[in-house]
Amino acid sequence: MTTTILLDPSDNVATATKALTAGMDGATQPIPRGHKLALRPIAKGEPVRKYAQIIGYAASDIAAGDHVHTHNLEFRTVDMAYEFGTNLRPVKPAEAVDTFMGYRRATGRVGTRNYIAVLTSVNCSATAAHRIADHFSPELLAKYPNVDGVVAFAHGTGCAMGGNGEGFEALQRVLWGYARNANIGGVVLVGLGCEMMQIDWLIESYGLKPGPLFQSMNIQDVAGLRRTIELGISKVEAMLPVVNAFEREECPVSDLMVALQCGGSDAMSGITANPALGYACDFLVAQGGTGVLAETPEIYGAEHLLTMRAATPAIGEKLIGLIKWWEDYTKRNQGSMDNNPSPGNKKGGLTTILEKSLGAAAKGGTTPLNGVYKYAEPVTAKGFTFMDSPGYDPASVTGQIASGCNLVVFTTGRGSAFGAKPSPSLKVATNTEMFTRMEEDMDINAGTILSDGKSVEQVGREIYDMLLAVASGQQTKSEAQGLGDYEFVPWQIGAVM
Repeated sequence: MTTTILLDPSDNVATATKALTAGMDGATQPIPRGHKLALRPIAKGEPVRKYAQIIGYAASDIAAGDHVHTHNLEFRTVDMAYEFGTNLRPVKPAEAVDTFMGYRRATGRVGTRNYIAVLTSVNCSATAAHRIADHFSPELLAKYPNVDGVVAFAHGTGCAMGGNGEGFEALQRVLWGYARNANIGGVVLVGLGCEMMQIDWLIESYGLKPGPLFQSMNIQDVAGLRRTIELGISKVEAMLPVVNAFEREECPVSDLMVALQCGGSDAMSGITANPALGYACDFLVAQGGTGVLAETPEIYGAEHLLTMRAATPAIGEKLIGLIKWWEDYTKRNQGSMDNNPSPGNKKGGLTTILEKSLGAAAKGGTTPLNGVYKYAEPVTAKGFTFMDSPGYDPASVTGQIASGCNLVVFTTGRGSAFGAKPSPSLKVATNTEMFTRMEEDMDINAGTILSDGKSVEQVGREIYDMLLAVASGQQTKSEAQGLGDYEFVPWQIGAVM
């Protein structure tokens, strides 16, 4: 394994693949693993380049061999000249159709899991939902081998909010999206009764039809918490044999919609795991499947690379509109787009949001961008797409699942313990050191690209092959440890009143 990586000949920094001491490979001072080494003198105010892109500006004169990080690299907003559709590389459709074993629903959508959801309209019904779900122990569910579990999806909002506007509409989309996600076989929707997010309004707005696999109730109408829990348990008991009757059948990969996600990133994310996931996304798209990139603040500074891949100018303009919304959103909340990277990201070598975004965008592969969607809006386009969301992983993945994702691939460099029912989360380590330390939590080691000389495409194929295995029922490491019950976090937009 080389000790430094130069990602493009035009770059003026390289990335250390292991800790360097003064005198090693031209370093003039200690440089931690993943951090940047100046390849030549960089004058104060001069752009610092990585990935052949600007990641910031020298805050002071930097000598060749110096450590380049937060102490001498500053963020500035970069004015972008956007191009649309100038880098379109459609993937050649696969000659052979790959398949997996999934649950085909009456809607035509296909699930990779088969859960019963106890979904709340408001925080006030969270306790009821959890007690209903907790009643169904593994011993009780053993009689229903095709049911993956009964899960409470409880959240902290649903009231003290406006009855229209962005926040209200986003929560409606989340609740409706979970109710119709193909990994959910049955739904019990639980409310309090007086909340702003009225169940009746949701049913009317989105055309949800009550029936054997979709039931709703309010604590106030049922006459208290205890009776609500008892009624909820009886509703789930009636659903169990119906949901258990679903059986896996052979389905084409075109029925997969994969959330492309990263968290606890480090400098190796954009070198190993994210590009490998990009290759897996290209394989998926070649099969007619769908990849959904998200986390709008974490493509900031890289969005021009995505507009170049926009299938139409309208798609590119929609993405730019999201960027402008986020600039305004952070400004009016007295924040900065460079509030991200997090302290852990910075410890792993990422200095500015521009650097982080350029690595994060690699998860989307190389194919055309075929659609841009609001948070939790149903994704209808095939191929590579984008959904607006915060960079906060639970909120972002919640939106992707509500948009229809039946699988999640989550890359991490620092080591993120993450799962998100009802969609299994496959975790990809960016470096071998962390994979070895946290092997119980990591499914794939993309660090082998550096430690073992594997190609990015080889690891991308590993990810793709494991996606098909997981879609067919193989447990991920996060599922084996029971993760995923507390990661339902709808993005709360707007005032709390």
